[in-house]
Amino acid sequence: MAATKVLKAQAREGVGKGAAREMRRQGLVPAVIYGDKKAPVTIALAYKDAHKYIYAGGFLSHIIELDVDGTKHRVIPRDYQLDPVKDFPIHVDFLRVGKGTKLNVQVHVNFINEEASPGLKRGGTLNIVHHTLDLTVSADNIPEEVTVDLTGLDIGDTIHISSIKLPAGVSDHSHEDDVTIATIVAPSALKSAGDEGEAEAAAEPKAE
Repeated sequence: MAATKVLKAQAREGVGKGAAREMRRQGLVPAVIYGDKKAPVTIALAYKDAHKYIYAGGFLSHIIELDVDGTKHRVIPRDYQLDPVKDFPIHVDFLRVGKGTKLNVQVHVNFINEEASPGLKRGGTLNIVHHTLDLTVSADNIPEEVTVDLTGLDIGDTIHISSIKLPAGVSDHSHEDDVTIATIVAPSALKSAGDEGEAEAAAEPKAE
């Protein structure tokens, strides 16, 4: 589990497009805290902090402690908006997180022991279908990543979510049955040789 990050923010009173534009001119990013059966709180983040956290990776799967003028809020980012042309952050939504809360998050998949895969050693390619997995987790125990061990896997093997060990208390939240995470496919040269062999066999005349 990753350590909780701390992010400073300030309360804001103005709402609407005009107020938001003025804040951005001041180097601030409008944001809102909602959920946990409490009234929404409108806040502002320093642009440099918002940009840094969003582009550091895993922004939507990390618990953050928001320090709003000295008042602490335990939250997780649920959404953010980027400028469609310049890709800088223009708004962030935060969800309050209570103790024991269950969340649906996307967790990065890390593949290990490629050198111990016979299929990859023979020139096969790891075809990654899902770089992240949709998981239901406890807010107090969000895994940093899910590890997939490639040891012993050969060409033609498929890795399903049922074949890996998820961290304790974590379950699959996808809408697919037994999600395919990756496959090991044959190298192009091997495929071409196989195709040519099949074509030659088809062209040979049948024995009388």
